[in-house]
Amino acid sequence: MSSVQSPTEVDSTLIFARDVADGLAQDPKRVPSRYLYDSLGSQLFDAICELPWYTITRGERSLLAQHRGAILSGLGADPILIELGAGNGEKLTLLLQSPGFQPARMRVHLVDISRAALSASSRILEARAGVQVVTHETTYQLGLRAARAEMSGDGPVLVAFLGSNIGNLGAEEADQFLRDIREGCRPGDQFLLGADLIKPERDLLLAYDDPLGVTAAFNKNLLVRLNRELDADFDVDAFDHHVVWNASASRVEAYLVSRIDQDVCVRDAGCCIRLTAGESIWTECSHKYEADGIVAMGTRAGFSLRQQWIEPDARFALTLLEA
Repeated sequence: MSSVQSPTEVDSTLIFARDVADGLAQDPKRVPSRYLYDSLGSQLFDAICELPWYTITRGERSLLAQHRGAILSGLGADPILIELGAGNGEKLTLLLQSPGFQPARMRVHLVDISRAALSASSRILEARAGVQVVTHETTYQLGLRAARAEMSGDGPVLVAFLGSNIGNLGAEEADQFLRDIREGCRPGDQFLLGADLIKPERDLLLAYDDPLGVTAAFNKNLLVRLNRELDADFDVDAFDHHVVWNASASRVEAYLVSRIDQDVCVRDAGCCIRLTAGESIWTECSHKYEADGIVAMGTRAGFSLRQQWIEPDARFALTLLEA
């Protein structure tokens, strides 16, 4: 068992600075949600996943445990798996613990912009005999392309995109993202998509603004990261965590709201901004779906449905698609 670092890494700091400068120039101001996941952010998110109000992870784990045999049944003797959004590795490990699934060799490609997530996921997966882990610290599309370029053999590949990360994309972005995934797949390859379903508004708001304040800390840590990595001067205490349910767009939206009028500079991004009291920085959107809408999204991208499973209590869906 071994871990290999992909030679295709991009300069993540330069991309971070560019994305922050571009986002803060928009109206409303925004920072892409992927930058919530530095080392501390990843640990805070792991804590969020254990909160009683956040049902996504428990629902998905339950479905993976129940249906992992069916999910893995189409893979060959030397399986190749690609996970987009590595997380901490627990869900992929749970999937691979399917009874009877014991290949002598297996290659797992992990794609994530978070180095901390890649490290955590690699450690847990390498504990499994015969597993070689290849990490790609880059965007999902570039990582999938890099993983594809390194593959040999004709057997089917399983690409997994779990945790309802698809919800962080807008409707048009999600459609384009799935088309990009489909273009990177060969006939017979499979795509496993985890997506959260629409729930009562109260349940959704509690999941993203919990009484313990863990989600608030996760959101505010973005400002700490900007201060540390891009030489910004945000006053973390001058911002509040705020969450709304946008029913017309079917998404939860998270913001950092300035309590005061203030000027902030992000020096390594080459920008300064003016914030008035009550003005927001949009940090995350999390779209929620109907089950048939997920299937339709896959069909539009050129996939066919193999199977869909729904966890009724958590209102979460796993959808297995085929190229």
